[in-house]
Amino acid sequence: MAKGKKYIDATRRYDRENLHTPREAMELAKSLAPAKFDEAVDISMRLGVDPRKADQIVRGTVALPAGTGKNVRIAVFATGEAAKAAADAGADFVGGEELVAEVEGGMLDFDLAIASPELMPQVGKLGRVLGPRGLMPNPKTGTVTPDVAKAVGDFKGGTVEYRTDRYGNVAVTVGRAGFEVDALVQNFKALLDEIIKAKPASSKGRYILKISASTTMGPGIKIDPAQVTETE
Repeated sequence: MAKGKKYIDATRRYDRENLHTPREAMELAKSLAPAKFDEAVDISMRLGVDPRKADQIVRGTVALPAGTGKNVRIAVFATGEAAKAAADAGADFVGGEELVAEVEGGMLDFDLAIASPELMPQVGKLGRVLGPRGLMPNPKTGTVTPDVAKAVGDFKGGTVEYRTDRYGNVAVTVGRAGFEVDALVQNFKALLDEIIKAKPASSKGRYILKISASTTMGPGIKIDPAQVTETE
């Protein structure tokens, strides 16, 4: 895909092959963000796992201390008191069978789906719709839970999901270009710590192979995997 002039100009302002500390990468990402809007700051990691093996899928959630800077739109599949509590907690869409029908009909105006356990038999029917978009609720990420209101509060407050794709990559937004560098570094460190804790026992050899940071419209900046514990 062709890159715009601002992107190309940004790539000429630094050494694309140089490996940086996390702090240097965040400073560069902020300075190279070419768009007029407040771009997201994304972290991509290549992990030394084989996602084709079920026991090597790396998946979970992490609470980013500085938040994401994004208003996460949440759909909650629940009924009764749980539904009311989810709505009070700030969920954007709440419902049982009627919400399942809306989503089945193509309503996908949300970034995250949460479900109470008793609704999962119905939500499971949406696998073909939600699965390819990474929106299917899952107990491992805290999106299938009896306390849907708490989950809404957590995800609205800065908890994000991570999961390896079929190539062993993990991509997570850790803030916005308008954040202070310290906030971005804190969020990066929280993500890194969680990814390290989630290392599968069956994964052998190097675990974190590559790391890069980038903004929505900006170029990738390489972070030295040997310095991933260096946040200053």
